[in-house]
Amino acid sequence: MDHGTQQGRARRLGGRITVLAVGACLSVSSALAGDPGVTGPVAVDATKLQPAVAVAARLERAGQGARVIFDLTRPVEARAFVLENPDRVVVETSQVNFQLDSRAGQSGATASGPVKAFRFGSYAAGKSRIVIDLRGPARVARVESEPIAGRDATHFVIELARSDRTSFHEAAIKAAASQSPPPAAAVMRSPVDEKPVVVIDPGHGGIDPGATGIGGILEKQLTFDFASTLAAKLTATGRYNVILTRTTDTFVSLRDRVKITRDANAALFVSIHADTVAEGDSVSGATVYTASEKASDAEAAHLADKENRADQDAGLEATPDASEVSDILFDLTRRETRTYSHAFQRTLTGYWQKIARLNKNPERAAGFWVLKAPDVPSVLLELGYLSSASDVAALTSPQWREKATGAIAASIATFFEARGRVRPSQIDQANLQAVDSDKTAVVALRPHL
Repeated sequence: MDHGTQQGRARRLGGRITVLAVGACLSVSSALAGDPGVTGPVAVDATKLQPAVAVAARLERAGQGARVIFDLTRPVEARAFVLENPDRVVVETSQVNFQLDSRAGQSGATASGPVKAFRFGSYAAGKSRIVIDLRGPARVARVESEPIAGRDATHFVIELARSDRTSFHEAAIKAAASQSPPPAAAVMRSPVDEKPVVVIDPGHGGIDPGATGIGGILEKQLTFDFASTLAAKLTATGRYNVILTRTTDTFVSLRDRVKITRDANAALFVSIHADTVAEGDSVSGATVYTASEKASDAEAAHLADKENRADQDAGLEATPDASEVSDILFDLTRRETRTYSHAFQRTLTGYWQKIARLNKNPERAAGFWVLKAPDVPSVLLELGYLSSASDVAALTSPQWREKATGAIAASIATFFEARGRVRPSQIDQANLQAVDSDKTAVVALRPHL
């Protein structure tokens, strides 16, 4: 297995669900003597195989610099480097079980210090990351594990000192040059005569928590729970091969989510998310997005920009724009794909409005990176707003989740039946009837393709 690579895994949920989760990997070389931007490994007792557990974290001033300190049950291997645009320090460690509130790194920073905030979490198989957002240039002065007197524990200390822009830029270039390209995602191609492949993408994961809502609810956990329920429901019909892009709380890059989808010859991609806005309860309900170079409105453009920064938030270089191939056949394929994407978008909102609340503008478009596979119909579903008390109450309800996933399953069945890809099943009929017992209403929702 390549360094930091999480290979595809398979499990069954009442039928066939294939789970492919590929975490992007960053290989950073050891620092040269005196290099302020990259530090080498920290010594660790190799006999201790259980992951270290983090039980506390804090930010302290250190003269003109700062220290980020984690209380761990044992030392960990670590290396650090800096990245620009935006300015960040990335500390990659052996696996750490962070038993901490995800908001621990979002408070306590002082206006005069170099640290704006920090975040932490799983990055790839056997690896974790701490990403420190900076107010300006800084250098990594030290990364050390210090024993805690009288306790079988250690302080994991990341000390930062101020730097100048030129030195920081040079260190960031050196770190970027030492990175390995992301590992290839596991390939699973499906013959055209097999059951259609549906990829369900639980948004965010690992070090990327996504939005934090009322009561501290995390988007990454909510999307995972919802996606798992939906995958099981689809698999129970026996009509699809269902792929989850992740099956644990781990990071999967935007590039790998698209690659997993294309390598599987997917017939449909559904990415699950939930957003927050400053307006609180005044904004609520689900929204379904499709891909477009030009956003349908300012809110859609803002959301796409935020979602497209997920890789940067995890300490990766910015994900480049998907390459646009100047080719007539490619353009025709993309146009046809977007026609199908819009058809599924309309079908999904039609079913959703029968069992749950839609946003006042429920069908939107923007340049989401995960929706840019040119040959796979793709949508991004925002289940609701974690800043809305009414939406949070619904999203955390198992009963609501059953109804909502049933609506999606019914919309997927209608989408594929209209294309002649599947035949109705008893379970599909049950999902349809659970959404709406009026068969004429169901027929009216079929896309005209």
